[in-house]
Amino acid sequence: MLRSSLGNIGHLLTILAFISSLIATYAYWQSSREKNINSIWKKFANQAFAVHSVFVVGVVASLFTIIFNHYFEYHYAWDNSSLSLPLGYAISCFWQDQEGSFLLWIFWNALVGLALIIQFNRTKKHQALASPTMVIVAGIQAFLTSMILGVIIYGETKLGSSPFLTLKELNPDLPVWSLDPDFIPKDGNGLNPLLQNYWMVIHPPTLFLGFAMTMVPFALAISSLWKRDYHGWLNISLPWSLLAAVVLGSGIMMGGIWAYETLNFEGYWNWDPVENAVYVPWLILVAGFHTLFLARKSSSALKYSYILIIAQFIFILYSTFLTRSGILGNASVHSFTDLGLSGQLLVYLLSFTLGAIILAALRWKELPTDEKEASVYSAEFWVIIGVLVLSLAAFQVIVTTSIPVYNSIADGLGLDLNMALPTDQIAHYTGFQMWLFILAVVLMGVAQYFWWKKVKGKDLKSLINPAIISLFLTAIIIATTSVDKLAYIILITASVFGFVANFSILLDLFKGKLKVAGGAVTHIGVALMLLGIMYSSAYQKTISINNTGTEIFSDSEKESRENVLLWLNRDYKLQEYDIAYKGQFVDVREVPGYIEKRFIQPVIGTGFKGIARAAIVDDSDTLRYQGDTVEYEAENTYYQIAFEGKNGQNFNLYPRFQINEQMGNVASPDIKRLWNKDIYSHVNYVQSEEDREWSMPMEYQVAIKDTFFLNDYVAILEDVVGVKEVDGMEIKQGDAAAMAYVRILERDGEKLLSPTFVIKDNQVWSKPVVSNELGLRIQLSQIDPINGSFTFSIARSEREYIVLKAIEKPFINLLWLGIALLVIGMFISTFRRFRIALRKS
Repeated sequence: MLRSSLGNIGHLLTILAFISSLIATYAYWQSSREKNINSIWKKFANQAFAVHSVFVVGVVASLFTIIFNHYFEYHYAWDNSSLSLPLGYAISCFWQDQEGSFLLWIFWNALVGLALIIQFNRTKKHQALASPTMVIVAGIQAFLTSMILGVIIYGETKLGSSPFLTLKELNPDLPVWSLDPDFIPKDGNGLNPLLQNYWMVIHPPTLFLGFAMTMVPFALAISSLWKRDYHGWLNISLPWSLLAAVVLGSGIMMGGIWAYETLNFEGYWNWDPVENAVYVPWLILVAGFHTLFLARKSSSALKYSYILIIAQFIFILYSTFLTRSGILGNASVHSFTDLGLSGQLLVYLLSFTLGAIILAALRWKELPTDEKEASVYSAEFWVIIGVLVLSLAAFQVIVTTSIPVYNSIADGLGLDLNMALPTDQIAHYTGFQMWLFILAVVLMGVAQYFWWKKVKGKDLKSLINPAIISLFLTAIIIATTSVDKLAYIILITASVFGFVANFSILLDLFKGKLKVAGGAVTHIGVALMLLGIMYSSAYQKTISINNTGTEIFSDSEKESRENVLLWLNRDYKLQEYDIAYKGQFVDVREVPGYIEKRFIQPVIGTGFKGIARAAIVDDSDTLRYQGDTVEYEAENTYYQIAFEGKNGQNFNLYPRFQINEQMGNVASPDIKRLWNKDIYSHVNYVQSEEDREWSMPMEYQVAIKDTFFLNDYVAILEDVVGVKEVDGMEIKQGDAAAMAYVRILERDGEKLLSPTFVIKDNQVWSKPVVSNELGLRIQLSQIDPINGSFTFSIARSEREYIVLKAIEKPFINLLWLGIALLVIGMFISTFRRFRIALRKS
């Protein structure tokens, strides 16, 4: 009963969550109009928001139950999950489609709203801003909840798209319903293979938690303008801005790591429009919290803070519109298709954008004004310059990313704008962003010296030492890493200066002031990130150079030169490594490492179960016995590549390739991480069984010790012996079985193939042996005991091979170290600022 009603329960809870968010918004509005900050309206509003949060949790629980229990009568479960998915990846199904990702955002918003209520209740100083702020928070929830309502308003006009629709409700005209009204698919479509990665279990929740947190400083800024409390919001907004920046930034960086480990575009950032749409508000938010540091003492910084804090949330909404309205079309591999929600998204975006702009315009003349401009010898000046640089970086990215929007607006006006995104997006964006961040990282060093008053008045001598040390270290780095391009020499110099300047600040703070070291640690992380990005991108080296002259890809001379064709079990010599393709492997669940594919017999109809053809052993432990049923990632094949370094460094890589007719073929890399570089490899082509063509079998009648020729090979029938078991099947009395031993001589050695011939229950059959390495299929088809001759039926095919690309990415660990320091430093600052905010309240 619950199964059939679960969708109705979830839909009802969604409606109740929407209504309760509207009630909370209205109650907070009424509370904000009263002078009594602890009015009945406020208590009622807090209760309404708490009830709303309970409903949201109920909606989340309903959808999780449908997915985890494989209720495939519901479209969301059928479209995103399958029986074969393990629990961890089943969680990822929740946010694979638009409705689930909106629901995740709503869930985090509810928790953040409750945390904000608790914080307001614990503080007395900011009570006047509590209700106005929560009007904005509850209003945002009302807009978001409307996105998953799925309620028909009039005709075909609907409000939102519900995740609780059944297949029958979504596709009522399918013929299957007339044949079987209660039809339920046995399995679902499954999760996108690219999302079957542990980063996809934590990256989207972290990203959407960051989205939710950006709401808080925005709501505080709007409420302060509303109530004309132009300084009261600063103390509480700064820690929330820092926390939002660190969580959103962590989510973005997790996405980059996921892309590096999962996608085969050979990097961690591709300047895809969806990546840009999240990167831009993060940059603006980072710029915003820097101005918040100064806003209490500087009226200019206060004005910048309003602009930036409002803009960062508006751009969060804009990024949502870009990715979910379908306006990007084929411009992004990450964008969602339009579910008919683009109108709602546009109303959502314009409502908050126009409302914020109008309110800010009405209050702008009331904002305080500085009596004098900031001196070039002040920390304020250098921080503001850095903020402008970050803002310019964000502006450059969003202007280009929005080209599909310009085209869409022009189409609506009857104009044919037809602007195109840059052909080489990486070169386009990097060409601007590199120089802006060169300037930014220098400013990070200079501003820190002014901030900590290491520059005395107009005396800039204190900057000479870090400059000299930076030039010395830069010279060593350039000499030892053979950097020869002027742009990269400038980047290294700037990054090293940013590192040295901030490291000297950090050394000073070790004298009992580490709790304020967050900024220095963060800036050191940025400097290392820039170095890691430069070396791993600009100085990456393709090591899989095709030295045979073979044209592998007819449409690309470059790809033919940078990919190698590897025959099974044949060595290929590269400059630094000898590599060899060693076979196909699968990932058996709860078994460490990978297992050769030939040792797992698939169970037809399951898609993820197989029978172990041999015992699976780990050292002295037998993990699975022959004949055991095992679960494995049947759709994923891992190709073992053995690397043998000229310096004695040997390792195996297992890049993944999935032949997926439904979602398209998927290739994922494997990476060997070394202290000074990564070896990054991915498979660009594999043979499918359907592509392999076998020749018509040819018959060879030979006696024991006879030699016969198979085109490129010489074959010798060594012996034919009787056997008492074939593939675990016992040969009983009255039956007979024989196994032939055929030795194949080829260029690199010899192979022994053993086909069998069986007479059982008066039935004659033979089991062929297939050697993909040799491209042979040998079958012992007849035995003539009188003449002592044996007839073999032999078919030929192309030998098994793959096409591989391998890249060396130098010093990429500087990037990962820099990311870690960036996150740690921002967390230090966030923790300190929350303590200060609570202490001052």
